[in-house]
Amino acid sequence: MKLTLLIFLIIFIVMQFIQPNKENIVVDKNLEIKAPTEVMNLFKTSCFDCHSNETTWPWYSKIAPFSWVVANHVNTGRKALNFSTWENYSPQLKEEKLKAIYRTAYASMPLPSYIYAHEEANLTKEQRSMIRDWTGVRSK
Repeated sequence: MKLTLLIFLIIFIVMQFIQPNKENIVVDKNLEIKAPTEVMNLFKTSCFDCHSNETTWPWYSKIAPFSWVVANHVNTGRKALNFSTWENYSPQLKEEKLKAIYRTAYASMPLPSYIYAHEEANLTKEQRSMIRDWTGVRSK
């Protein structure tokens, strides 16, 4: 039993040396998405940690294996949609991203695992409607 615990402790310690990149690139506010204050506040509270270059890295993002999961979520989120580089998107890509925001605003975002750790990010039905209305996308 002692040997097993020692092996797990050694593995855990070694895991701490394998840290993912958790860099926040400097944000050019001219490239950031433009939205009414109410919508921007919702984005900043519920979306920016994974979908911008302004991620607030929580304490547990420094401890493997949680650091790997958090970094993966942020990297995946930034790849799918990055509010910090919105103005770099072509008009066609912006339209696609707006449609994606419209589709995901009601159910799938923010992720339940994120809401579990950040209750303030949980959007009400009214807030989700506000985001969907802002996109200008009309359901078919």
